[in-house]
Amino acid sequence: MRARGPRAGLRGWGGVGAMAVACALAVLFALLLPALRSHGADGAATAGTALAHGSQVRADEECRDPEKQTLAPSAGNGPTIEAIRARQGEKRKLIVGVDQNSYRWGYRDPNSAGAAELEGFDIDLVHRIADDLLGDPDAVQFKAIPTDQRIPAIQDGRVDMVVRTMTINCDRLADVAFSAPYFRTGQQVLAPKDSPVTGYDGTLAGRRICTATGSTAFSTLEQDRADGKLPATTDLRTTVPNQLDCLVRLQLGEVDAVVTDGALAASQAAQDPTVRLKGDPFTTEYYGVAMKKDAGDLVRRVNKILVAYRADRSDGWQASYDRWLSATLGADAAQSRPPAPEYLRKS
Repeated sequence: MRARGPRAGLRGWGGVGAMAVACALAVLFALLLPALRSHGADGAATAGTALAHGSQVRADEECRDPEKQTLAPSAGNGPTIEAIRARQGEKRKLIVGVDQNSYRWGYRDPNSAGAAELEGFDIDLVHRIADDLLGDPDAVQFKAIPTDQRIPAIQDGRVDMVVRTMTINCDRLADVAFSAPYFRTGQQVLAPKDSPVTGYDGTLAGRRICTATGSTAFSTLEQDRADGKLPATTDLRTTVPNQLDCLVRLQLGEVDAVVTDGALAASQAAQDPTVRLKGDPFTTEYYGVAMKKDAGDLVRRVNKILVAYRADRSDGWQASYDRWLSATLGADAAQSRPPAPEYLRKS
């Protein structure tokens, strides 16, 4: 409905009284205008921003230790698991969103024999989950999912779960459910070896930074710049669908640095000897398996699988780390091993 103009409104008031009220309103507005300007050019927008910020603060206060907001392990079956098991013939597979471009995590090795099947640390975990659920580690349909499509793919039912270096955080818990953590990492800076950038510090002033769209790296940098923890001149405009695209942008000289999880950055540095990690990780984050919010039976089952996977010394978490990540992250897995899980979510 279109608002009526000032003149149309005055006709219904009648005579001098209407004019007196209008004059009083004009004086009041004149008195308030400087105050409105001191709080921003658009008072409504400023108020909206403050309200949104307040809501976000309350949401953050309600979300404590997001990596612990998961369900206790269980071997029981429920509607989600039964639906997966009811698939017939060639369709009787676990459908999983993964990456196919993250070296040593989820990627296709062009030097491997055959059809260059997906392999890596995340892929090993997917096979373990499929073996438990369907009795066959290869009963998997992999779907390559861009970073910013991980949550929509789960919500739309395109995949049963996402195992794709996905950080557990409060914002994402509003949209999907997570397993207990299966890996610990932190945000880190990747830049050319001869770059003056020394880490997550003032040397990023005026630098062009690349992050993946929808990643925790981008949201962290954006918030830190707004809070003054990152130089105001840091350029965050370059975002890409997949993290590997940032390495290409860096190689082409289109950006000055990349910010991503240290585990992924180490793998990118292994692919290109002209770049290296700069400074220490500046956050602590945990990867989890993401599923639909109402798939409680599947969340519990995955958590049971993770308990066994971590305890399996011959063909579990440590063996996968040694195979894929020790070359880039070091032989000692202590910094990457997730803490003992806690299960604070009740339903």
